[in-house]
Amino acid sequence: MTIPLKTAIILQMFRRFRTWFHSIWRGLSRFFQWFVPGIGVKRWFLVLLAGITLIGTGMALFLLDMYRSAPDTWWLPIISFISLRFLTRPLRVLIFAGLGFGLIGLGIWRLNRSLLVPFLRPGQRLVDQVAEYRRRERGPRIVAIGGGHGIAAVLRGMKGYTNNLTAVVSVADDGGSSGELRRNLGILPPGDIRNCLAALSDDEALLTQLFQYRFGEDTGLGGHSFGNLFISALTDITGNFEKAIAESGRALSVHGQVLPATLHNVRLVADVILPNSQNEVRVEGESQIPRASGRVSRVWLEPDNAPAFPPVIQAILAADMIVIGPGSLYTSILPNLLVGDLLQAIRSSRALKIFISNIATQQGETDEYSSGDHIRALEEMVGPELVDVIVCNSWYDKKLENGMQWVKVDEMLKDDPRLYLSDLADHKQTGYHEAVKLAQVLMDLYNERTGPIIREQATQ
Repeated sequence: MTIPLKTAIILQMFRRFRTWFHSIWRGLSRFFQWFVPGIGVKRWFLVLLAGITLIGTGMALFLLDMYRSAPDTWWLPIISFISLRFLTRPLRVLIFAGLGFGLIGLGIWRLNRSLLVPFLRPGQRLVDQVAEYRRRERGPRIVAIGGGHGIAAVLRGMKGYTNNLTAVVSVADDGGSSGELRRNLGILPPGDIRNCLAALSDDEALLTQLFQYRFGEDTGLGGHSFGNLFISALTDITGNFEKAIAESGRALSVHGQVLPATLHNVRLVADVILPNSQNEVRVEGESQIPRASGRVSRVWLEPDNAPAFPPVIQAILAADMIVIGPGSLYTSILPNLLVGDLLQAIRSSRALKIFISNIATQQGETDEYSSGDHIRALEEMVGPELVDVIVCNSWYDKKLENGMQWVKVDEMLKDDPRLYLSDLADHKQTGYHEAVKLAQVLMDLYNERTGPIIREQATQ
């Protein structure tokens, strides 16, 4: 059946009107949802509306006052009283404008506070929190490369200065909970990623503790940490390891990002010189290197041509400062730098590059190493002059336990112009960096470098 052209045009116009009407109705419905009881928005919206009304009324009365030729009618005395005609004209304008703008300011302030209450931290003023957030949003772009507790200390300290943090961690871990999940589920090891997410979290209380909680061996969960299981489950749900990391970061209110050095399933291999012998053995697997209890002569990745994760390259090239370490030299730091694209990006970057030496030796890996041994071993593997500054600890006043020794500065390193010494040790938990001290040193070094650049730009 053929529909007449006029009828078809009317139907088309009706459909468009119905679509337009429904969109307007949905918009109004969403708008009026803000006025349901209990949200605390209605009263301050009305105050805001009253302020706008007062300003409009003041302007209208001012214009009416200017209309001097108005006839003498009964309502003029009423208008004269409402418009405060017995006062001078400037004073009347100030009163109406002051009341209007005052109510508008009060309405906007209380309206914003009503909307932000669920996100405020107890005991802190709104203005302080907003100012702190904006300051950290404008902070330097920092990339931290490493693993374990070392990189967590850097992130925990630096998140007080900037939200623009990127942690780059190795995926060569094959021991403990991470290694078991890697073998059984075929995912990349989540252990170091979990530590970095916990360190970057704004919620350092219950949720972070839950993320770091480790089940006992007798529970049937094989000593796995909750965070590792959480990331593994999200990987299965999202079908993507990097998406699982991003969703974990949202759950922990993380400002910044944690990225794997590569998405390829790489394995760490080392040549180790056995103690009291010149025999060299090949050790396969990150967890097996410290157990060999020898001196590492060389490490590499298999396959050795794994490409870097592209967002890592982008973060490095855009960085203002790149921090390498602290962390296990051969099993946390070098596995990142052995990714060819990543190392090339570091060399190409114009950022300030800082190497942070470990405070204590690691048994089976860096026994009797000095700070100079650390930087020399690093540059033997990846090439010389990789970093601009070498930061070392200068406090050794307590005896270390568990067979650890202080990593001290040797005479050769003292002649290196890149050396920067400072007390970085945690005096309560000896053998570890204190996050606040470390962050302050890093920011001092960054400001010392960028200060002359800023002053030069200001004079141009």
